[in-house]
Amino acid sequence: MTIEPPAPGEPRRPHGPRDPGDAWVVAPTGERYWGRFGAAGLLAFDPERGVLLQHRVSWSHFGNTWALPGGARHEGESARDGALRESGEEAGVPADAVRPRFESVLDLGIWSYSTLVADVTTPFEPVISDPESVALAWVPVDDVASRPLHPAFAAAWPALREALPLRPAVVVDVANVMGSVPDGWWKDRAGAAERLLVRLAALAERGMDAEALGLSATRWFARVVAVLEGQARTAVPAADGVEVRRAPREGDDEIVEAARELVAAQAPVIVVTSDRGLTARVEAIGATVRGTRWLLDQLG
Repeated sequence: MTIEPPAPGEPRRPHGPRDPGDAWVVAPTGERYWGRFGAAGLLAFDPERGVLLQHRVSWSHFGNTWALPGGARHEGESARDGALRESGEEAGVPADAVRPRFESVLDLGIWSYSTLVADVTTPFEPVISDPESVALAWVPVDDVASRPLHPAFAAAWPALREALPLRPAVVVDVANVMGSVPDGWWKDRAGAAERLLVRLAALAERGMDAEALGLSATRWFARVVAVLEGQARTAVPAADGVEVRRAPREGDDEIVEAARELVAAQAPVIVVTSDRGLTARVEAIGATVRGTRWLLDQLG
């Protein structure tokens, strides 16, 4: 592998000097890949309008094709942050107008490309702010394949489209998870619950391995719901990213109700508990169950 700098005359970024990541990675066989530290793009999905695509200018790599707004990652930058930054620079996508759902990574060893799929939570109009764009358009999902697509995006699109209907949610039986770890939780249930909520928020932020969820792609940012009961109900979340439900009476009843609501809107819905009675109740309404060890392995 060699790192090849941009050729003379290639356009610079519209804001500030060129980043060290803006360079070609050249494979021993001669193929060139943009982004010294890999690259990332954003697939913004709006159920009303479709997918946001970028029409690439003729002189760009595989010009006159449609693809996702994206580009080279900065050194030390996560794929998620790189996709959001690049789409903001190239298409004016507000980072707070989308909610990441999953990442799909093409890893070639010498170079990788990460597609961040995110749901539009606040409608916005894209803005061309990069010389590599001819046009930006919301394209209905059924019409994407009919456009002349960038070869790499064309190869990735079938699997991305197949995953679009999936919206995983994880409901955590906090009392059951705390009870599986002998860390003194019985002395301070609210404090133990707060510590678990912090770890759950970190997990929601970094995402869960697709394999652990039984899904395709690489990493999913599942909706996480934590149910508190008894003395743990006074726990105060120290971070965003986790929805907290405080059971007014029995925790199991609140978990069943949360799962019932989610099954109507999300798929799959996973309830984390090792309680057999609760397992039977949530499975009867269409949720699946993972034991507390499964979650503890995810938390690390």
